[in-house]
Amino acid sequence: MARWLPRSADLTRFCQKLNRVKTLEDDMMETSFNRCLSTIDLTLLGIGGMVGSGLYVLTGTVAKEIAGPAVIVSFIIAGFASLLAALCYAEFGARVPKTGSAYMFTYVSVGEIWAFLIGWNVLLEYMIGGAAVARAWSGYLDSIFNHKIKNFTETHVGAWQVPFLARYPDFLAAAILLVATAFISFGAKVSSWLNHVFSAISMGVILFILIMGFILAQPKNWSAQEGGFAPYGLSGIMAGTATCFYAFVGFDVIAASSEEARNPQRAVPRAIACSLGLATGAYILVSVVLTLMVPWHTLDPDSALADAFYRRGYAWAGFLVAAGSICAMNTVLLSNLFSLPRIVYAMAEDGLFFQVFSRVHPRTQVPVVGIVVFGLLMALLALIFDLEALVQFLSIGTLLAYTFVAASIIVLRFQQQKVDAPAPAAGGQPSPERCEGPSTGELKEYESFSDKLQLVDREKSKEHREPGQLKAAFEPYLEFLCDFYPGEVVTVAVVTLMVSAVCLCSILVFGNTHLHLPTWSYSLLLILFSLGFLLSLLLIWAHEQQHNTQTFQIPLVPLSPALSIVLNIYLMLKLNYMTWLRFTVWLLLGLLVYFGYGIWHSKENLREPRLQRVSARYVVFPSGSLEERVQAVQPSAQPASLPDTDTDNGKR
Repeated sequence: MARWLPRSADLTRFCQKLNRVKTLEDDMMETSFNRCLSTIDLTLLGIGGMVGSGLYVLTGTVAKEIAGPAVIVSFIIAGFASLLAALCYAEFGARVPKTGSAYMFTYVSVGEIWAFLIGWNVLLEYMIGGAAVARAWSGYLDSIFNHKIKNFTETHVGAWQVPFLARYPDFLAAAILLVATAFISFGAKVSSWLNHVFSAISMGVILFILIMGFILAQPKNWSAQEGGFAPYGLSGIMAGTATCFYAFVGFDVIAASSEEARNPQRAVPRAIACSLGLATGAYILVSVVLTLMVPWHTLDPDSALADAFYRRGYAWAGFLVAAGSICAMNTVLLSNLFSLPRIVYAMAEDGLFFQVFSRVHPRTQVPVVGIVVFGLLMALLALIFDLEALVQFLSIGTLLAYTFVAASIIVLRFQQQKVDAPAPAAGGQPSPERCEGPSTGELKEYESFSDKLQLVDREKSKEHREPGQLKAAFEPYLEFLCDFYPGEVVTVAVVTLMVSAVCLCSILVFGNTHLHLPTWSYSLLLILFSLGFLLSLLLIWAHEQQHNTQTFQIPLVPLSPALSIVLNIYLMLKLNYMTWLRFTVWLLLGLLVYFGYGIWHSKENLREPRLQRVSARYVVFPSGSLEERVQAVQPSAQPASLPDTDTDNGKR
């Protein structure tokens, strides 16, 4: 029976296949897309993705039911938390100006299967998100006409009571998605122009709300007579932060559009920073005027702004608010339809998804097949499915993507820069490069002559250290870490950090409620997992990292990405179990697609080097002499092998 068990070498190769990273082209500016988007275009795309219906609905809901007027503080904290994730996207978008967003960033640093699962989840996130916004758009417009559209549909088409299906088919939601799909297929410039129009109207309405709101503001609405500024205390503020965090999830459309930016190295970081700053400012200021116009406990959660103006005697302002809301939802629709086909295109271009989605229209220079197919799927979802139960699914996909992008930043920052050097011989990897230090008199073996040359260069300058190597100050205390490949210890530390973060957040979320831990064990576990997290963080920090002044880099690495990881994991664990169950089912479907198609058609699979005939090994003696030993490496199918030859100063 043992012969049927896989050999360790086969398991190693299989794991290497799963964790192989994407090979980037030398010229990353070369693309089949049209690089036509400016910084302003990307900024407005980001604003359109973030400032949607949430500004008109979410502010009132959180203020009345969760945080009171302290919703302002909730938005400030949520904006800062989103900034941590946004900065990670900004560094990757500038450094890897390719479409694909979180999928691409994970592929170039972490590994193939993780990248596929991120892309697979983002795919569903955009589909459900776009369909949900279309239904909200339809419902909002229908409410203006006293639900005549809904009543007409139920009367003449019919209604049904089927689990997971909507009560009636929403033809209006499907129609708006089909119209938006048609506009998106005309090209990035047309999509950007349309987004400009809706964004301008939306921002004009927001400006009107702010001016009129401050004129009608009454500071007494924050007084103790009305419940005070923070009636639900700190717990209400933090609960509101968790809800408000999802208002900022649209900035990744900028990273997904980086392959169509004229100057992505500058435009992507600036657009992400500007759009996130403006969106955060809009949410905070609208929350201020809303809670000052009327007492927070009297707000209508479904239409807080329109109802506030109506109660202050400005019923006509409700129509402007409705127009702004519809335009804001249009920008979110365009954002979803713009990003989704490009992520699918990136996966198909890499061979991990069906090749038909990698086709780019020669005239419009957009992935038209992906736009049409997924636009139709979105319209179908909006037409017949009840999306209320699936909306929470959006959160887990976004948070998982944020977590992996943050981890990818740490891994990539502590990796050595890839340089043009002879490829290592088949069947082996470069030997570990030891830390610089006094000669120990031991033999040092290298797989290629380029490794030997790098050794000579480093010994000429003892102070120069490559990214991923231990810092000189820590070498006397952590000398045993010098035996590992540069970046290997950092990768292990990142995995340990994420495991510690999961355990720490699990204790915080479930320790007192579901697990019912005694106080002493609760405290002890918190201390242990916190120590594990901090020690992993310190171990990462003890290594050299890349310092690239040509593109944007997130400050305070690894602290900033680590904080983002903890926050994202904490918010994921706050989601209910049904969301995790649906997430697991979707992941299993994704694994079927990957192992049935992606792993076999991956372009990285085609790039894997075949066994070569000869490999060279170099041994460095303490005296500094060099011995080259040429080894014959024969495939196992060929019984014959070449004899070893040794050449060094006449030795054979």
